[in-house]
Amino acid sequence: MLLTFYKYQGTGNDFVMIDNRSLNFPKKDTKLVASLCDRRFGIGADGLILLENDEMSDFNMVYYNADGKEGSLCGNGGRCTIAFAKYLGIIENETTFNAVDGLHNASIDNELVSLQMQDLSDIKMKPNYVFLNTGSPHHVQMVKNIQSFDVFSEGKKLRYGLYGQSGSNINFVESITEDEFAVRTYERGVEDETLSCGTGVTAAALAMHHQQKTTSTEVKIKVQGGNLMVKFSKDGDTYRNIFLTGPAEQVFKGEITI
Repeated sequence: MLLTFYKYQGTGNDFVMIDNRSLNFPKKDTKLVASLCDRRFGIGADGLILLENDEMSDFNMVYYNADGKEGSLCGNGGRCTIAFAKYLGIIENETTFNAVDGLHNASIDNELVSLQMQDLSDIKMKPNYVFLNTGSPHHVQMVKNIQSFDVFSEGKKLRYGLYGQSGSNINFVESITEDEFAVRTYERGVEDETLSCGTGVTAAALAMHHQQKTTSTEVKIKVQGGNLMVKFSKDGDTYRNIFLTGPAEQVFKGEITI
């Protein structure tokens, strides 16, 4: 079978995108998904995304981690899927789509995509870190000298040692200014550091606000692959109107025999 695919990236977080409205892709074949994401023997990506029809919204996003297993919400993947949907002519500048955690509103202006995340109220404060779920589970921990920090070793140790086999994404954060932070993330499923993690960036911004490390409700985040913005409002103990905004672009289109 000859498979047409597209490669997208959002601040360096890259994805194999497939138009699966015909439902021809073998979704249960985890080995195939992993092989397509393999950077040496496949196309190479942090994850694979299927765009499918949806009865309740403009489209449905199905996300797989690079290990081939279906994953939780991917924020940058969602932004890339929105850009892909516009390229396919499914949407124009605004959309509502379905993902594993429910419906999301979003907008796109050229290559700048703004994705609304689910409201959040459950934030667990620990002595040295914060834990919260922004569609995916995230450990958020402040560090010094983040650019020289050993994200892979420390992230892997926490991912398995603290959270077991099911795991959590591990985010390391350093303050740059009152409303800007640097974030580096070890992602479960990829089992390595990625250049950007959308749900991780969102978690980091909310965690910094919750800990009063910033009073701003428009938090700038610098990741290894570029810059993102997280905007939100707070209603009592609940964070609402959470938007993750940043670039998403098509890198190339190709065909591969599967």
